Amino acid sequence: MAGRKVAPREAFSRRPRTAGYFCTVRTADNRVSSVLGQYRLQLADRYEEGEVRAIVRSVFADRLGWDMAQFDLRRGEALSESELLKVYMPLKRLRAGEPLQYVLGTVEFHGLQLRVGPGVLIPRPETEELVDRIIRSGKVPGRIVDVGTGSGCIALALKNAFPSAHVLGIDVSEAALVQARDNARTNGLEVDWVRADVLGIDRIPVSSVDLIVSNPPYVPRSDANEMNEHVLAHEPHVALFVADDDPLLFYRTIASLACQQLPPGGDLWFEGHHRYTPSVGDLLKSMSFADVEVLPDLTGHHRFIHAVR
Repeated sequence: MAGRKVAPREAFSRRPRTAGYFCTVRTADNRVSSVLGQYRLQLADRYEEGEVRAIVRSVFADRLGWDMAQFDLRRGEALSESELLKVYMPLKRLRAGEPLQYVLGTVEFHGLQLRVGPGVLIPRPETEELVDRIIRSGKVPGRIVDVGTGSGCIALALKNAFPSAHVLGIDVSEAALVQARDNARTNGLEVDWVRADVLGIDRIPVSSVDLIVSNPPYVPRSDANEMNEHVLAHEPHVALFVADDDPLLFYRTIASLACQQLPPGGDLWFEGHHRYTPSVGDLLKSMSFADVEVLPDLTGHHRFIHAVR
């Protein structure tokens, strides 16, 4: 990231008649273009201009219900005091480095609206790609286990795609499971949830399973200094990092459980670090999995591993 710029001095230019809240911005008027200008000024030391524009569009969509076309066409319009308050409220938290998804409280994942907050990993586009690959594989699993479910994004998306499947989500974090249960209720999807540490169990708590999927912790701790500040400061490290001396720990553990419980022809899917996915493929071959594939994400990086028991 470029050298840190000095944040613009704040001035109280107006006081909306709502909850005694002061907008800490200096604006000449209430136009949409002025709101965008203030976001650019106050977030310039954290985000590139294109990222700021995307953030403002997301704020307008979430707080005012505007789609992208409305935002682009109505930049010259003036907002009411209440509308101005709604779109400026997120700015203070964003300036403090909090991720946009936590500030807005929701994220769209594979057509589902999921709630996210501190203590739960924010779902990434790469994980949507993983779900897409599973759905497009042509198989229709009857029983699915998602290990390290977090917000429940994979488990819920697969339940939505395969309504007749029995889906189980496992996570070590009770905070994550609370969020996952809430997301299941909000989206009207029935999934079972179990709190368990996959590193400390002898078997997955199901009688049978056709598909095991996991997006486990895979970032080596030594990579922390290369990550964005807002990720390090706010997202749960337990869901992100693995020890430098054993980056394949979770893959080896989950694959061992899959060896015991997947039937012949059962599928194992992983998301992984682009540096280590080829090694995960080699590991699965050494454990007698068949049809092992290391697959790229949309950027061309090795990202996914698929194997058949």
